[in-house]
Amino acid sequence: MAKASVISLLSLFICIFSSLSFAYASASAPAPAPAPSSNQQMRFEVLGHVYCDTCRVEFETSISEPIPGATVRLECRNRTDDKITYQSPETTAGDKGNYKIQVTGDYEESDCDVMLVKSPRADCNDPTEEWRKARVVLTTLDGVSGEIRFANNLGFKKKEALPECTKVLTEMGYFELQKELGSEA
Repeated sequence: MAKASVISLLSLFICIFSSLSFAYASASAPAPAPAPSSNQQMRFEVLGHVYCDTCRVEFETSISEPIPGATVRLECRNRTDDKITYQSPETTAGDKGNYKIQVTGDYEESDCDVMLVKSPRADCNDPTEEWRKARVVLTTLDGVSGEIRFANNLGFKKKEALPECTKVLTEMGYFELQKELGSEA
């Protein structure tokens, strides 16, 4: 009987000691970080560049020029009903043709595009057809993390191509490809 009392007392001691250890460990553990709430606003910074297409080929070449003072705007439209869900103020490109647009909010259900508005250069103000706007993703719910988003470069075309464009495009292999393809190019 004395043996049973010792075993019971030992079991009780182990249970109490275990309970105290568990309570102490959970009290000293750091609290888990709060989950982001749905009304917590995301902030994004959209970065891009505006250039002058000096060869009128609708892509940048080594003689393309930045357009300081070019104006762009960011617009997001709902994919379902095409209503505007966000529109930034017009933004002016800096000295090297670079711009930055600050956006607050998550636009998972929208297609967002940076669009050319105007060029300050009278000799280079015809928007390129292919690069009139650049798509950017403004949500973190698609697996892309971070707040900086890069838009493709946007360009205005010069009224007439520069004379040195033939040399530049030949060096790029553009004219050789055109000769190979003939009328298909």
